Amino acid sequence: MRTALGVPVIVAMLAMFAAETADASYCGAARYRRCKPECCVEACPQQACTVMKTVREVVYEKQQFTCYKTCWEKVCVPKTVTCTKYVPETCYKECTYTVCKPVWETCTKEVTYTVCKPVWETRTKQVCYTVCKPVYETKTCTYTVCKPVWETRTRTYTVCKPVYETCTKEVPYTVCKPVYETREKVCRYTVCKPVWETRTKEVCYTVCKPVYETCYRDVCYTVCKPVKYTQTVKVCGGHWETQCYEKPGAVVTKCVQEPGCWVWDPCACRCVYCPGEVKTVQVQCPPVKCYKKVWVPEVCEKQIECVKYVRETCVKKVPYTVCKMVPETCKKTCTYQVCKMVPEVCEKRIPYTVCKMVAETRVKTCTYTVCKMVPEQRTCTYQVCKMVPEQCTKTYTVCKMVPETRVKECTYQVCKMVPETRVKTCTYKVCKMVPETCKKLVPYTVCKPVQYEKTIHCTQWVCKQVPYTVTRCVPKVVCKEVPVKVCCPVPVCKPAVCEPACAAPAPKACAPAGCGS
Repeated sequence: MRTALGVPVIVAMLAMFAAETADASYCGAARYRRCKPECCVEACPQQACTVMKTVREVVYEKQQFTCYKTCWEKVCVPKTVTCTKYVPETCYKECTYTVCKPVWETCTKEVTYTVCKPVWETRTKQVCYTVCKPVYETKTCTYTVCKPVWETRTRTYTVCKPVYETCTKEVPYTVCKPVYETREKVCRYTVCKPVWETRTKEVCYTVCKPVYETCYRDVCYTVCKPVKYTQTVKVCGGHWETQCYEKPGAVVTKCVQEPGCWVWDPCACRCVYCPGEVKTVQVQCPPVKCYKKVWVPEVCEKQIECVKYVRETCVKKVPYTVCKMVPETCKKTCTYQVCKMVPEVCEKRIPYTVCKMVAETRVKTCTYTVCKMVPEQRTCTYQVCKMVPEQCTKTYTVCKMVPETRVKECTYQVCKMVPETRVKTCTYKVCKMVPETCKKLVPYTVCKPVQYEKTIHCTQWVCKQVPYTVTRCVPKVVCKEVPVKVCCPVPVCKPAVCEPACAAPAPKACAPAGCGS
């Protein structure tokens, strides 16, 4: 950079030097030093002479130089950092609580009750009824018989024919009919009814509360101060393009709990929820769309203002946050339920059956047979013989129905309800709540600091010297002979009047040979 700035200065100095040399050559063709031009014109007549003059000419020669430019490159440097993470740890503490445990006691008591017991009694009674009894009577009759004159005749005669008739009669009798009546008896008993009472208590627990503190540290950083200059270079430019790509989701392990169920706990007299089994399931997260910027390079040649940076080290205070875990005691109100057994007198109606014997008059139909003599006419054919009348004696039997009163005994049963006192033993259960002290482990979570090492990638800017080739035009002074026409004095000319500095070589000043020296 400094060489590029020095090139124009050298070119300007060489141009000035060349101008002074030409002026001196014109006036000093004859080696006249510090002489005025007018003195030559006035002193001697002009004569044109061609002389070879050595002229220095500045020639620019192209040379290639390798230069270095400072580029800052972004580098990812792995760095091991000690981090602290707080892992929740489940601890258990033993809590004592009192539970009223129901104890069922079986008791017995004697209950007196009255039962009507049916007693059947067999009785007899006499029943009078009339029966027609046939009585046969023998009679004798006298008749006249004629001597045989047979004559057939028909005659009608009446005969008493016994006809048996079945008759019924209603006999009233009394029966004790049992009538069952359902009654209710009020029985009082005591039941211990559970009454749940909600209570609260304060539980102290320790929580690590993060306290963030801002501290400052001195960080040295380098500031490059810009120095501007113009240069034509090939610039590697470009533009950023945003590209979208899909990143597969991470596989995450999740804990899935199956549904639980309610189980009856006889010790607590309530349903307790038993949680289901916890299973570990690996689930893949949905894919994530990521965007990244891609640099598309473009090379173009243009004249730019280059900046040269001079490094300067500065110090600045950088704030950083320090997290301190300060233990803090907190209180929380826990709600729990206490079961108290409150005695309650209940009534229940016990149905029982009472049997009453109600006298009922019934009528029963008794069947008996009655014999009636029904006269019946019959026709008989006989032969009559007319003869001499002759008297004969004939014996025949006649049946008569004589009514006879009889007595028979009827047997029947009578039911009497005899009250009987009985005693029965009733068994019942009494629930007593016995206080029982139980212990249970109550889980609580404590955040435990765990230190682990983590490798992070820090981005640093690294200063890098990149070589590049620059073509420069280097000025070079070349001496060459140039013919120059100059005025030479003629030998007959008058002595020139020169300055005191030129007075010493006066005799040679106007000599012809002096023009060439």
